[in-house]
Amino acid sequence: MRRPVPAPGLLLALFLPACAPVPDAPAERLRLLEPAWRILRPEGAGPHPAAVLLSGCDGVRDNMDLWAREMVARGRVALILDSHGPRGIGRAEASLVCVGAELRGAERAGDLAVALAALGREPGVDGRDVVVLGASHGGWTAMELVRLAGSGEVPPGLAAWPEPPGETLGRLSALVLVYPYCGLLNGARDWEGGPPALMVLGGEDRVVSTPACLERAGALGIEAAVVAGADHGFDQRERPAISPLVFDAAQTGRARWLVARFLDRLGL
Repeated sequence: MRRPVPAPGLLLALFLPACAPVPDAPAERLRLLEPAWRILRPEGAGPHPAAVLLSGCDGVRDNMDLWAREMVARGRVALILDSHGPRGIGRAEASLVCVGAELRGAERAGDLAVALAALGREPGVDGRDVVVLGASHGGWTAMELVRLAGSGEVPPGLAAWPEPPGETLGRLSALVLVYPYCGLLNGARDWEGGPPALMVLGGEDRVVSTPACLERAGALGIEAAVVAGADHGFDQRERPAISPLVFDAAQTGRARWLVARFLDRLGL
């Protein structure tokens, strides 16, 4: 198993606080995000259960469509939540997100809280039955949401919860965390009232620490599965030409099977 090599920017981010965001009201955050998110629906009027898809630190790429289609095939309305585009975060700016200098998981958890509350008002959607799937930074975000909602602490950058945090937690039927970041900046070290969760990890991940995630999964009571030989982002085709990471169809198929088995066991 490869040991991840932290980028110099990440080492610096461990000792420097992220730029404090100016808090905005939930309604303002919704106005920022809603025009950029995409909703895919199964056939029929519903109400259908739902899913929220959270991308990695490089923004929404093709793997979000892949996982959204998986959720739609299960009869779920799938909301692909873009935290980057509405903030003007392109590929260049995303490097700051990837090293933890901007838009850390706890801050982005406010986006997820607002999206969950909005799904509760969406016609044809059962907003009390939502699966959240987050990849990499998105998995970190989902973990932070559970931590913050359990403690009642408002996510950084939000002026208030869009609904009581207990109601936010009550919407979550399951978390699927695909190669999430589990390092020192991830504050989800204990939580109460969290939903069932699965970590799908890469056996050869060079970006995040699979051993750290296995340790965190054990501490939180999260199920974990390792895809043998998989590097970070194995389910994603779209990436810069200079990236050493590659899409792997077989490993992606294995991950899809693991997620389906997990959700099947839960009756979701």
